[in-house]
Amino acid sequence: MLVQRLGAPSDFDPLLERVRNARVVMIGESTHGSYDYYRLREQLTRRLIAECGFSFVAVEGDWPDCDRVHRSVTAAPGGALEPQLALEAFERWPTWMWANAEVARFASWLRAWNVERPEEQRAGFHGLDVYSLWESMQAIFDYLGEEDPKSLEAAQDAYRCFEPYGKRVEEYGAASRFVSARCEEEVVRLLARTREHALSDGPDRFSAWQNAEVVAGAERYYRAMVAGGPDSWNIRDTHMQDTLDRLLDRYGPDARGIVWAHNTHVGDARATDMAADGMVNIGQLARERHGEDAVALVGFGSYRGTVIAAPRWGSPPEAMVVPPAREGSIERRLHELMPERAVLIFGGDDQPGWVTETVDHRAIGVVYDPSFESWGNYVPTRLGDRYDAFLWCDDTTALHPLPVPALPGEMETYPAGV
Repeated sequence: MLVQRLGAPSDFDPLLERVRNARVVMIGESTHGSYDYYRLREQLTRRLIAECGFSFVAVEGDWPDCDRVHRSVTAAPGGALEPQLALEAFERWPTWMWANAEVARFASWLRAWNVERPEEQRAGFHGLDVYSLWESMQAIFDYLGEEDPKSLEAAQDAYRCFEPYGKRVEEYGAASRFVSARCEEEVVRLLARTREHALSDGPDRFSAWQNAEVVAGAERYYRAMVAGGPDSWNIRDTHMQDTLDRLLDRYGPDARGIVWAHNTHVGDARATDMAADGMVNIGQLARERHGEDAVALVGFGSYRGTVIAAPRWGSPPEAMVVPPAREGSIERRLHELMPERAVLIFGGDDQPGWVTETVDHRAIGVVYDPSFESWGNYVPTRLGDRYDAFLWCDDTTALHPLPVPALPGEMETYPAGV
């Protein structure tokens, strides 16, 4: 195991050497609201794009919202001149995950980087997640209305099927326990029509296809959600990995992607207790589909600090104190052993026992109660198997959300908020 103190951007050199030949680099976070994670992830991502030629960034966010950011950072026709304007258009809770000053700074850098290059060499910004059923449906309407009015019927049939539930998609999930309430057939028809159009070239056609995949994935997701258990989680992460693979295909045979998502998605589920519960994630799926040598998984962790999170689902975010990590956790051990900031690169025969043994590893989602620390918020983990590398910040501070009015959040699934 190699340990490198982090101070200057050049201190990422050993990690860059480890991941530079990967086709996919996934960079995690142990919270959705820590400035330090976003800042370090940005620094690493800039170097992956500028020095290693990575093709795009794909985040744990909604496709339609992130597509507006993509159009801005690639200077596409109709895209916002300032990426922050695209980020400020995010409405679905939790907006602060991507509508924050840290992502706005990266997006501004990415646009400046891209406009100096030919269109075919510009790095994109995309969303992987499955939640945007209504937003994706509207995007399909907008596309078909301009490009193929004859196909609107399939979209209208899908819309009419969901319409009785309004924006309360969790009610559709509950109603779908009765076969007559399911919208599966209408969604499959819509997906088939948009797939057909996407076979020809054009970014708008690809985006319409992806929005149809989101509608199909969301239908399955909310239908599985009411049953509980791991199925809805697995549908979501499989959808995200499928989207990543479509992006790699879209960008071409030499394409390379960077993923930003929570540790619970990035770190290989087989090295945690998630596997015993029947759960998979994108880190595991990417390794299985592309091979371990082609995938680099980078985790994050900290001992204490502050974080932006919400006390309950759908409520306004607030800055919360993250207490010192509990006794026996990976974070407590790293606090005792590591400098204030460091990168750990796993591999070789000299790995200490706490890297290969199962130890508790903290995970904080968008919903957080610091008083729960003594008996929750930790995932049993074999750190060296879960990640290829790990970024350590002993003390973290809360990120800086943009002033975006958020719509109430839909019901979350299992496990909540990550």
